[in-house]
Amino acid sequence: MPIPKNKRELINAIVSNYSKLKKEFENIPPSLSVIVELEGHAKGTKMSINNLLAYLVGWGQLVLKWQDKKQHGVAVTFPEEGYKWNELGLLAQQFYKDYELDDFETLQEKLDQTVQRILKLIEKTTGKELYEMPWYEKYTMGRMIQLNTASPYKNARIRIRKWKKEKGL
Repeated sequence: MPIPKNKRELINAIVSNYSKLKKEFENIPPSLSVIVELEGHAKGTKMSINNLLAYLVGWGQLVLKWQDKKQHGVAVTFPEEGYKWNELGLLAQQFYKDYELDDFETLQEKLDQTVQRILKLIEKTTGKELYEMPWYEKYTMGRMIQLNTASPYKNARIRIRKWKKEKGL
């Protein structure tokens, strides 16, 4: 799927990639969701399906936090307070920790809620706001949303499909 260039394409990319990802969760036994054996987000690390869900929830929540701060005129530290762009592996580890007490079902529910909130944010944002002005450095708001939603959903699906194939699921 090409990089979205407008509001409708962005919504379609998120909905399409997320619905495909959700289908992959359907036949994963919750007991396997905690096993740490997928390639992690930091080089040389491993993660569980639950960690992957936590990662997706974490980035989605960051997108919402960035927009909330911007909307209220508060300075945003990208990607997150205490982290630099070259420390995304550490940020991923923080997301895993933030949601470590949540089970497979709860994480899926949190991701569903996060995706719905992001889609509502996009719906109430104009195409001009999404794609015709810089939002973070040279990136538009639409591009930043896509980089932290539709793209990671696609990547997560690929990781899960590979893992399921190895598991014979």
